[in-house]
Amino acid sequence: MEDIEISNLCVKKNIVEVAKMLNIDEDLLTTYGKYKAKIKFNDIMQGNKGKLILVTAINPTPYGEGKTTVTIGLVDALRHIDENAVGVLREPSLGPVFGLKGGATGGGYSQVVPMEDINLHFTGDLHAITSCNNLISAAIDNHIYQGNSLKIDPSSITFRRCLDVNDRALRNVITESDTDFSRHTGFDITAASEVMNVFCLSKDLKELKTNLGNIIIGKDVDGNPVYTRDLKIEGSLVALLKDAFEPNLVQTLENNPVIIHGGPFANIAHGCNSIVATNLAMKLADYVVTEAGFGSDLGAEKFMDIKCRKAGLKPDCIVLTVTIRALKHNGGASKEEINSENMEYLKRGLDNLDVHIDNMRKFTSHLIVCLNKFENDTNKEIEVIKNFCNEKLVQFSISETYIKGGIGALALADKVREMCNRENDFNMLYDEHLPITEKINKVCKEIYHAKEINYSDKALKSIEYINRIEENELPICIAKTQYSISDDPNKLGYPKDFDVLVRDVELHSGAGFITVFLGKILTMPGLPKKPNYEIIDLDDNENITGLF
Repeated sequence: MEDIEISNLCVKKNIVEVAKMLNIDEDLLTTYGKYKAKIKFNDIMQGNKGKLILVTAINPTPYGEGKTTVTIGLVDALRHIDENAVGVLREPSLGPVFGLKGGATGGGYSQVVPMEDINLHFTGDLHAITSCNNLISAAIDNHIYQGNSLKIDPSSITFRRCLDVNDRALRNVITESDTDFSRHTGFDITAASEVMNVFCLSKDLKELKTNLGNIIIGKDVDGNPVYTRDLKIEGSLVALLKDAFEPNLVQTLENNPVIIHGGPFANIAHGCNSIVATNLAMKLADYVVTEAGFGSDLGAEKFMDIKCRKAGLKPDCIVLTVTIRALKHNGGASKEEINSENMEYLKRGLDNLDVHIDNMRKFTSHLIVCLNKFENDTNKEIEVIKNFCNEKLVQFSISETYIKGGIGALALADKVREMCNRENDFNMLYDEHLPITEKINKVCKEIYHAKEINYSDKALKSIEYINRIEENELPICIAKTQYSISDDPNKLGYPKDFDVLVRDVELHSGAGFITVFLGKILTMPGLPKKPNYEIIDLDDNENITGLF
């Protein structure tokens, strides 16, 4: 059965009953029908500090690694062993839903529901973020049209419009008014916008308003930064986001609670759900299971060096998800060979698992490798990975949640619980007060394992400007391909002796980090030759089909 067919068979609980599992009173909910609700988090001040589990993965492949599936299944499994657990996920973007990747609600018998609502409009959060972002753009152009008292240099404006679909035709556009004023700009996808990052990295509405006002939109004619607050717009911006800023409560197929909030991409932005959602979850449950986008070189590194730094969090355990198909892909297997047993490809692909294990150990020793098992996986192949993990002295477990739901991850849940109750040994990768180039070098050499880091003239000028205005003591957010630990998507496995080029550097002072662009990464993706929108439809009973 398709994921959506399995989802439709679920007997869902009323969301008020799901909330009771976390001791949330009904009067703290704003319900959206029977199965979705927003939580008035400001009224939930009491609670213990739960254990935080991060689920990440090796580099993604076209075959899917099941990071979200494992996250949801682990929540169900922890509930099976009588632990008070909750999941915390990101909201899907319509770009991947209608494009290439698909939705972000898990798969098989390890999903969150209502799946079609979550993957489409949900509670309107991404639409609110899009509107907030585009109000800033409209205000910039209106200010210039109305006389430009701030003396904004139109050629310096860096803030762009956004849209929550993949539309390559909007990457570069020229805006015109009914005067002679026009300028070059473009659209980013909403999940890559600075407003999305501000939304996810603010702890409360007061900080959200401040951070929205701290967004730099460009420079004046003297080269000084111009902030959103200079447009006197931050009050309107926070008003647009007031309701969206409340986290969303849904449930797994097994009726266990999951909080979903915020949706930044990890290849461009920082790839984690909101601080508000994570902090709320840690007050409500003893075990909080969350995920970070794409491979550990992107989402996990940013989770720890950006989100944990900002929120004062320390993961108690990291689960590194791997599949046999992904390893064989990294070992050179073709699409036709990927489902057949082949020890040569598998052993060669172990290099990719090796580098991710070593990278995560730079943050903590509390690491478990989890094999997300598929039907075609053989015992012989599984034994190879298990033996490899034994040689690396890292714990190994198997998840079959895609087929079995929560009972398919009971062994993983036991290991996670045991590891979470050890003394935490978490460390950051770098000191945010280091010079920008040293922070870039640290990530590129220690996580991507690059040999040399080269800088374009444009990047060096941007770094010089950030240093001049003294906004340099911030963490860095590297934007690069998700398909390789390098900046080249074709370099699979564990590439060595490669250089990276820092193409550009942008200050995102509202979000509180500096974005560093490597390779040919784009902030507005395009649609593939056979996009998912070709298979999504309504059946005769008006049920949505084709979502996954």
